[in-house]
Amino acid sequence: MEHSVIVGGSTAARVIACPGSVALCATVPSRPAGRYADKGTLLHDAIARLLRGATPDSLLGITYKDEVITQDLVSHKLTPALELFRQVNSDNRMAYDVEAQVDFGSAIPGAYGTADIIGRVGNRVVVLDWKFGDGVMVEAEENAQLMFYAAAAMRTKTTAAHFVGAEVVECVIVQPPNIRRWVTTPDRIRSFEVELRRAVLDAAAPDAPMAAGDHCRWCAARPVCPVITGAVDRALQTKIEALDADTIGGYLQSATQLQGWIDDLKALALQMLEANTKVPGWKLVAKRPTRKWTDENAVKHWLTDTGDLSIFMELASPARVDKLLGKKKLPEGYTVSVSSGPTLAPANDPRPEMMTLGTQLSAALSKVR
Repeated sequence: MEHSVIVGGSTAARVIACPGSVALCATVPSRPAGRYADKGTLLHDAIARLLRGATPDSLLGITYKDEVITQDLVSHKLTPALELFRQVNSDNRMAYDVEAQVDFGSAIPGAYGTADIIGRVGNRVVVLDWKFGDGVMVEAEENAQLMFYAAAAMRTKTTAAHFVGAEVVECVIVQPPNIRRWVTTPDRIRSFEVELRRAVLDAAAPDAPMAAGDHCRWCAARPVCPVITGAVDRALQTKIEALDADTIGGYLQSATQLQGWIDDLKALALQMLEANTKVPGWKLVAKRPTRKWTDENAVKHWLTDTGDLSIFMELASPARVDKLLGKKKLPEGYTVSVSSGPTLAPANDPRPEMMTLGTQLSAALSKVR
C-alpha cells in the first residue's frame, strides 16, 4: 500500500503537532514494516476482497510476504469486522467505495492516501478505517487519520459526490472485537484541512517547530530527535538524591516515552549495521542460540520405539523433551543449535562480530578481482 511522503493519514497527527518532524524523518532510513504490519496489510486486502464479493473460504491460503490467511484469522478477525460493519450499514443501503484513492490536489500537493471505506447513506457520509492490531486501541473521536481521508475525499473527483448535501460525517474505527464511532460535521473536516495545510507549510521552513507528545510513538526520527534527546540528557544529568517525590512522579510519566526512544535508537543502530553502515562503539553479534529439531518425524519414531510417545502427543521443544525424559537422553544428531539472528552489542563484547550478507559478498568479490 503506497503512502505519501509529504503527509498521509497515519502521519497527519504528527505533522500537525510537530511540523519539524517532516524534515527530520527524511534524514533517517525507513523502518522495515515488520510482521504485524505485514499481517495488517494482508487482512486489509482480504476484507476488501470480501466486500467485493469473495467468500471467506476462497481467501484461505492467500499470502502477503510470510503471512497467510488461516481459518483462525477468518474467524477472529475478518468475520467479526464484517459483523461490526453491518452495524454501520444496518439497512444495507449505503453506497460506498472500497480502498478509495484520495488526494488533496493543488490544496496540498503530494498529499494522498487510501481510505478503507468512503460511503454515503441518507444525509451521512461514513469514513471507516479497519484496525486489526490487538495492542493499542484506536479512538475515532478527533482521529486525524480519518479526518485526513474525509478532507481528501472531499477534493477527489471519484469520492466528492458522497459529500454533496451531506449534513454529518461519521468517523468509524473497526478494530475487532470493538467498534468506535464519532459523528462530526463537514465544517469540522474543512477546518481540519486548514490546520493540516498550515502545518505542511510550516514543515517546509528551515526552523519548523518541533514538539514531543503521543505522536512521537510511531515517528521514525525519534532516535535522533533533538526534543527527545534533550529530555534524555536532562534526565541523565539530574542527581538522583536531589529528586523529590513530585519530580520522580513526573519522570515516571515520561518513562514510557524515554524507553520507547531507547528501543527505537537500538533498532536504528541495528538496521544501520545490517546495511553495513558503521556505528562507532557497536557491532552485530549472534543472538543466543537455541536448540531446534533436525527431523521431528525421526524424534517421534524414536520416542515410539522407546515407549515414551504418550507424553509427546505434540512434540515439545528439545529442552522440554530433555526435562521430561529425565535420565534418558536424546540421541546425538536430533538437535542443532541455531541463532535467531543478529543483535546489537558493544564493540568490546567478547562475542565474535557477525558478518552481514553485504560484507560477505564484498569479501568474496575482493578475492576474485
